[in-house]
This record gives sequence, C-alpha cells and structure tokens, in this order.
Amino acid sequence: QVELVESGGGLVHPGESLRLSCVASRRALSTYAMAWFRQSPGNEREFVSSISWNGGVNKYADSVEGRFTISRDSALNTVYLQMDSLKPEDTAVYYCAARAFSASSDSDQYPIWGQGTQVTVSS
Repeated sequence: QVELVESGGGLVHPGESLRLSCVASRRALSTYAMAWFRQSPGNEREFVSSISWNGGVNKYADSVEGRFTISRDSALNTVYLQMDSLKPEDTAVYYCAARAFSASSDSDQYPIWGQGTQVTVSS
C-alpha cells in the first residue's frame, strides 16, 4: 500500500507562492493517478488538481486554473503543486491522494490519502 506524506505548507502573504510536495513510500507511484484536494473550516473537501499516471493529462479547478501547476517526478516518487499568486481564499488544508491509473476530480474515488499540510494566505 502506498503511503503519502505532504509538506511545503505555511503562512504567506497574498500574491506570494508556495510549492507543496507529496512523497510516496512503500510503493512506486508510477501506475497511480494523483490529485490535490483542499478543505477549509466549515467546507467540504474540494478538488484542486489532478495528474494522470503518466503525467500526460493535468486538470485544475476553475478557481486555481492559471495560478497552480501540478507535476510529478517519478524518479523521486513525488508529486508537486506549485501555487502562485496565492489568495486568502486559497487558505485550507491541502491533501494529496492517489488512485490506480485514471485520475478523477471526485474525492470518493481516491482510496489513498496523505495527512494534509496547512496553507494560510493572509496579509
């Protein structure tokens, strides 16, 4: 079973950038589609971005399109989320998730989750 550990969260000002990392252990990610979701207090977990198992297809929520970039490094067994032009509404706990082969924007389709990393955007 794959285990996922996120890192890279923190407190930043509006307009600044962060890069989140999700490192997998116990098993290679090469056949897994990966995604990032986020959840803020009082809200449901929402889709942020996904990347196919081979990195060929990336998808983004409308709210982050053009500001966030998802990527993966198979050699390092790591998936990244580059977040630029951050806004206060991006404040949330960010989770990475994995599922075999095909990506999805539905959190219920992902059986494997990390513990989350907090991102706070505030002036």
